[in-house]
Parts: sequence; C-alpha cells; structure tokens
Amino acid sequence: MFSDKIILITGGTGSFGKQFTGELLDKYDFKKIIIFSRDEFKQDLMKKDFTIKYGVEKMKKIRFFIGDIRDKDRLKRAFKDVDIIIHAAAMKQVPACEYNPTEAIKTNILGATNIIDAALDCGVEKVVALSTDKAVNPINLYGGTKLVSDKLFISANAYSGSHGTIFSVVRYGNVSGSRGSVIPFFKDLIDKGEKELPITDERMTRFWMTLDKAVRLVLMAVEKMSGGETFVYKNPSYKVTDIAKAMAPNLKIKIIGIREGEKIHEVMITKDDSRYTYDYGDYYVIYPNFEWFDFNKSFEVGGVKIEEGFQYHSGENAEWLDVEQIRSLIKEYNLA
Repeated sequence: MFSDKIILITGGTGSFGKQFTGELLDKYDFKKIIIFSRDEFKQDLMKKDFTIKYGVEKMKKIRFFIGDIRDKDRLKRAFKDVDIIIHAAAMKQVPACEYNPTEAIKTNILGATNIIDAALDCGVEKVVALSTDKAVNPINLYGGTKLVSDKLFISANAYSGSHGTIFSVVRYGNVSGSRGSVIPFFKDLIDKGEKELPITDERMTRFWMTLDKAVRLVLMAVEKMSGGETFVYKNPSYKVTDIAKAMAPNLKIKIIGIREGEKIHEVMITKDDSRYTYDYGDYYVIYPNFEWFDFNKSFEVGGVKIEEGFQYHSGENAEWLDVEQIRSLIKEYNLA
C-alpha cells in the first residue's frame, strides 16, 4: 500500500500524526514521510523522541517541513512528488474557535481549499481528510467549519477527473485519553485531591475511540478509497458518569451544566445520511450523492445498505461499555 510512496501528514506533530508516523515506521515500507506543521518546537521534540525510539537510520526517511496550510505556495512546494496526504491539521478547540471565528475559518475552511488546490496541481494520488462528529449537525463554529471542510474534500473529486487525485474523509469523535478529553481531566483533579468530579450533564454519552483505532481507520481508508466516501468506524458507547465511577468510585459527581457548543451525544451518521450509507461489519461508508459520482464503479463489494432513518448515535448504540470494562480499558491503554 505504501511501497515506494511519499506520505505527507499535515498537523503531523499532533497526537494522531505521531501515532500514524509510528505505525508506518513499525509496520510498513515507504519511501519517505513528510511532517508538515507550523510549530518548529513540536517538530524538534518529535524528531528527538523518534530518533531515540527508532534510530538514526530509520529517521533518514522522515522529513520535517515548516509551513501553514493557509499558505498555498508553501503547500505546493511541500506537495512536490507526494503520493498520499493525510490531512490532520485544524483548529480544534471549541472555545478558541468561538472566540476567534475568522482564524478558524482561515485554517479549517480556507486551509482545506488550499490543500485541495495544491494536491490537484501537484498530481497527488490520494488525500484523506480527518473529520469529527462535531461536523454532524454542528452547533458550534468548529463543527461548522469542519462540515464545510468535509463538503469541500468530497466535492473536490468532481474537479480531479477520472484519473486525477482522489479525496475521501474519515470521521470519528473524541479520542479516549487524548489531550483535552475527559480522562486526563479527571486524572488531574484526582491527583490534586479533589473531592468531587464535575460533569456537565449526567445524560452525556460518547463513543469509545482509541488513537490506534483512529490510525487503523485512516489506513483502511487509504487502502479502500475510490474518492468521495466518508468512513466511520463502529465503536462502543459509554456514559461519562461511568468514566467518573471507573476512575474514582468514592468521589462524588457534581453536575455543573452543559457548556456552550457542547453536545449531549455524539452523532456520526444522520438520518438523512442513512439513505447513502452501507454497513461493512466493523465500519460504515457514506457514499456521496452527486451526478459526478459513479456508484457502480466505486461501490465496495460486501456492503449492506442500512435502513433509512437509522442514525449512528452514541446514546442509541447497540454496544455499551460498563464501569468495569471502562476501568479495564483505561488500564490496558495506560490512559490514567
């Protein structure tokens, strides 16, 4: 899949980028990986950490490229001879996007446009863009910008022609244990000796998604994509109150009220999307509904059309984690 390929990861110094790069170094043969990001300090840290872990010889196949996805000329320079792009760069913090809306638009929307244009102009083979549950029925600016971004990447296939660059999207929600998620937040409070854990709403549910599974989803998309698909992994759900019980069963839970822009549940597939969604066992694929999309040519054999009106919703899931299972997973993945 990656043999003799050059792979570029935007936002490559983030949690996903580092995990994805490590997976490629561990398991795949490739020509080169380019880490594209705007923070030279994080690039330096990543380079040092990976050199210690993988050695100088393997690191000869890794390049660190300073740049911003807002700068189309810099992207064109970085994309020269690149075969596969994984687009992970984004403004992701909901409050930061709300307070700095024009900055979120410049990065998440105009940056996406720049990546599409540069990829088409440079003859890149495949582009996989990382999305979020917040792009589904968005209620905050971050979700709104990612919805537009997703639409841009899907529609970009109309401009590339039958033998040009192909674009697809992968969608997942909060990654368990990632920076800013509830597990490290609770751990910090527990370590400080707090007597209660704050939860915004006792009804709140989420999908359990780990970083390694996010990487597998992207790898699968690179392998299977024909252009225009949105890939969604199936994951068990959990109640946020059960996270608190698993981590600190003796502490009280304090309901503090839902925050601006926060959802009670994660939704990955809407009822309207269900008309174009197929079930492949471990994952779903949402196919585009445009004149340019050749369904018979692009359809992956083995999919079963889901019932119209179905939605993939963390509060209505068929699979759930209980307190003991959550505690076991936190321990297994060393999340706290």
